[in-house]
Amino acid sequence: MAALSIQERKRLRQIGHALNPVVMIGDKGLSENVVEETNRALTDHELIKIKVSGEDREARAAVIAEIADTTASEVVQTIGKIALLYKKAAKQNPKLSNLVRHAHLSN
Repeated sequence: MAALSIQERKRLRQIGHALNPVVMIGDKGLSENVVEETNRALTDHELIKIKVSGEDREARAAVIAEIADTTASEVVQTIGKIALLYKKAAKQNPKLSNLVRHAHLSN
């Protein structure tokens, strides 16, 4: 996946600000079901927030990097325990895509 430009990242962060986490990763880390759910959410919404529990920063960063790698998505931003992931959909669904639904937020 090509790296996002500064303008694209800024636009995605603006849209992501209005989103709530849709995937929560607990103490057990990444399981097959978590990866499946993340892939489904990325396919439907393109831009999602995930929340990773745990107090160790390095462990959280490793989990975020691993899920981004596993799902072939791009980490747009990480703040604390929340990460914003983006993956362009092959066929965008206007009713589900956060990029379409929240396009008015990015000016």
